[in-house]
Amino acid sequence: MIINRLNAYKIMWLFVMFDLPTETKAERKAASDFRKHLLADGFTMFNYSIYVRHCPSTENAEVHIQRTIRNLTDKGHITILDTTDKQFGRMRVFKGKKPSKPITGWQQLELF
Repeated sequence: MIINRLNAYKIMWLFVMFDLPTETKAERKAASDFRKHLLADGFTMFNYSIYVRHCPSTENAEVHIQRTIRNLTDKGHITILDTTDKQFGRMRVFKGKKPSKPITGWQQLELF
């Protein structure tokens, strides 16, 4: 029996970065709805316009990418970036000039 363990090269992190217009009431509602869709899909706010989500595999990441694409707004600039857990772990985060701890991975339940 071959055990396919999760590893830092197969686990994915998704970043959704966006700059949406908010000049009119309709644009503000569209931007708010887009953020709400991200939160409902399990994303966490990393910065105001950057949301991040942990995915256990590339296939799972693709599902969330397609959900995000279905909820895109008519205007604005949206970027989706996927990285491996290994790359994510090398990220350097600062608050002012002081280093800050990056988001740590979620624990995966493993059944034997």
